[in-house]
Amino acid sequence: MRPHRAYVPHLAPEVELLGKEAHHLVEVLRARPGDALSVFDGKGQEGRARVVAVGRGWVRLKVEETWSAGREPPIPIILYVPLLKGDHLAEVVRAATELGATRVVPVLTQRCVVRELSETKLLRLRRVAQEAAKQCLRSVVPQVEPLCPLGQVPPAEQGFVAHPYALERVREVFDPTRPTALITGPEGGLTEEEVGFLRGQ
Repeated sequence: MRPHRAYVPHLAPEVELLGKEAHHLVEVLRARPGDALSVFDGKGQEGRARVVAVGRGWVRLKVEETWSAGREPPIPIILYVPLLKGDHLAEVVRAATELGATRVVPVLTQRCVVRELSETKLLRLRRVAQEAAKQCLRSVVPQVEPLCPLGQVPPAEQGFVAHPYALERVREVFDPTRPTALITGPEGGLTEEEVGFLRGQ
């Protein structure tokens, strides 16, 4: 049976986990001193650890070995996704993490129904990315960035716009050796003005 996996932002010889990660280990998984764990820091390092001590709301681990995982996509993949209603944005972040995105950037477009991203919601999206990375065995947690107005999206070396009337298909022009950005529209789609701006980027 594979050992449980824990997200440890700073891998050191001995670490103490607090908050949700500690709660999950102690209260849900019933971790006890001596239990073996797999750990990762979300930045490409993984390791083996052992539970040293547990308490209410905390777990102390001894990290026995670390290594560079080397399983990440060879090129950066950035997903720009519009603000969505309900939990849809969290679902996109989860799927993007599982598919190998390196950054997820929420964008504000003209037809977005939701118009702001609170700090609380942003922190929740980052936790979703951490959990998804833990579950799908990624060694890097993608960055989930603050809200960006579409007009501030920077130029991309290789960019794609998901558009129902596109003349070219991604598979016809995609170069797998170049950093890639992909932007999707809101439920009402991108305006022609927005598509024109993105073509220039």
